[in-house]
Amino acid sequence: MSSRESLLAELQWRGLLYQQTEGLAAHLAKGPVTAYCGFDPTAASLHVGNLVPVMLLVHLARAGHKAIALVGGGTAMIGDPSGRSAERPLSSAEETATNSARIHAQLARLFKAAGAGGVTLRNNADWLLELRAVDFMRDVGKHFSVNYMLAKDSVQSRLEGGISYTEFSYMLLQAYDYLQLARTAAVTLQVGGSDQWGNLTAGTELVRRSGGGEAHALTAPLITTSSGKKFGKTESGAVWLDRKLTSPYRFYQFWINAEDADVGKYLRMFTFRPRAELEGLDRAHAAAPQERAAQRLLARDLTTMLHGKESAIAAEGVSRVIFDKKTDPGTIADDIYEMLAAEIPGVRTPKAVELDVLGVLEGAFELSRSAGRKLVQQGAITVNGEKLAADALTVPRDKAVRGRWFLVRKGARDIALADVR
Repeated sequence: MSSRESLLAELQWRGLLYQQTEGLAAHLAKGPVTAYCGFDPTAASLHVGNLVPVMLLVHLARAGHKAIALVGGGTAMIGDPSGRSAERPLSSAEETATNSARIHAQLARLFKAAGAGGVTLRNNADWLLELRAVDFMRDVGKHFSVNYMLAKDSVQSRLEGGISYTEFSYMLLQAYDYLQLARTAAVTLQVGGSDQWGNLTAGTELVRRSGGGEAHALTAPLITTSSGKKFGKTESGAVWLDRKLTSPYRFYQFWINAEDADVGKYLRMFTFRPRAELEGLDRAHAAAPQERAAQRLLARDLTTMLHGKESAIAAEGVSRVIFDKKTDPGTIADDIYEMLAAEIPGVRTPKAVELDVLGVLEGAFELSRSAGRKLVQQGAITVNGEKLAADALTVPRDKAVRGRWFLVRKGARDIALADVR
């Protein structure tokens, strides 16, 4: 069985296949096709939920098909009603253009790291912003009845609360993207999340009714965790792909914290490791889930793909320092300390001749000096791995790691960093 013929089976096994138009398997088997997926630039960065359609494009490209990643610089000016309970605030042209450029750069790095460097990047602002309203209504609007549009889930869910004509027209603009790419780039497949099925099939209808030839759609499922939470959301908000919004350590930690019931699913969806290896890892994880080997592999692979090998190694090191009390502070590299300084509470006292322990507890943990003194007396404070004596409120500077770092632990869970350089 060729890679093209087995692609849908591979996507199915990896949990990336939810819906497909009739005849897609036969269409893919004919030879290389050109597929595209749209990405919404209403934020300055993509988030981990966007990795699902990214993986669809990557698998297509790795199987020998052509792929286009389309940033919606034009449709973002309108707003997609899918999955929304209220009208989306309209973005300015300047904000949309800036976001589009950032997301294009993000996608380019992702595709290259995932072994799909040949993916083409496009922006629908190139044709939508030049579109004439009367021409659009004559050439596109005539192919869709109002009844057809009202039947779509993205519209149905908004009827009670109201939907503007602007957002109501969104599916026609997305359908026009498909027609434009079919005519100019021989696109015959659009992929996306299952919440986009209505928009995707509107595109296939427009292509077919306009005499554009064969047109197909494929979706991946929307992901929820085994506990029912929305995938990609944490207590601090969305997990972004931009390191300035979600640091490599926080990104790494998101995957490390994957629930045992979910980690196998995520490994299949978001890595390219072969089936035999992942099935073996499933068995090993089931036998010893406390080892969290599957989570560590998942976090390492995803952080490497997004942020590079060095950042992944550093993030893994930071995680080990924070959660393993037995780590020798003297063996921690400076780049790990630098990343720690951005992730945990800390204080900086340049050229201090000694570490003021109570000052660290006050600055890092907002403890009063009397409360800090009591913790020292109780033996609850360690500095660079050594428990402080009951009367030790300072530590000489020569005890700092490489003359600079003091790692201060309060109890079993709280950790702070003091920099005395």
